[in-house]
Amino acid sequence: MKYLDLTFADGARNLACDEALLEFFEQAKDGAELLRLWQPANYFVVLGHGNPWRTEVAIAACIADGIPILRRCSGGGTVLQGPGCLNYSLILRQDNFSSDQVQAAFDLVLSRHRRCLEALGVGPVSVQGLSDLTLGGRKFSGNAQYRKRDYVLVHGTFLLQFDLARIGKYLPMPSKQPDYRQERSHGDFLVNAPLYPTTLSERLRLAWRADETFTAIPHETIDRLMGERYGRAAWNEKF
Repeated sequence: MKYLDLTFADGARNLACDEALLEFFEQAKDGAELLRLWQPANYFVVLGHGNPWRTEVAIAACIADGIPILRRCSGGGTVLQGPGCLNYSLILRQDNFSSDQVQAAFDLVLSRHRRCLEALGVGPVSVQGLSDLTLGGRKFSGNAQYRKRDYVLVHGTFLLQFDLARIGKYLPMPSKQPDYRQERSHGDFLVNAPLYPTTLSERLRLAWRADETFTAIPHETIDRLMGERYGRAAWNEKF
């Protein structure tokens, strides 16, 4: 598997990069796969593709504090990104999976990530809801996916050293919740995994055998997607 450690200063460009990488591998059709890791330096809100921004975000607080409100290509809920998050993006071949490809992709990725964490002494780690990793019933990793014909993007976030108190300021209680949340507040529901980002990054690279550096960064596609989607209010405020 190929490996890319790349973080853009602009949150929107990081989101565009994930879709551009999926498009690159879909067009190349060379059988290769990719692990990308990135860590944001600034705070921004990210809506799941179908989330309504007017109800899933504390808009006034975001505007007052200059927190961008962005939208990704994949599903799932709304999250706050920022320092202390370690994000991963996997570009995987569809032929890895059987008939129920959405659940099979989550099963493959989350089971491997659970083993990574437990090998580092974190745990026991559970998979709860559709695609969450939890410690003692509290979520520390949310995950989502976006599919093309031959490849799938599975990506997500690990909360490691995140300022969890900020989340309630910018995100109201979500309109859709997994059953295991049981109406808990953000502060009671979320938790940081007790790891340094460098430690987990190294373990993820080993787990995915991502030992070949990827250099063909699709900058032109990223620029195009920024112009068409991620850099436009029409995309971020579409629902």
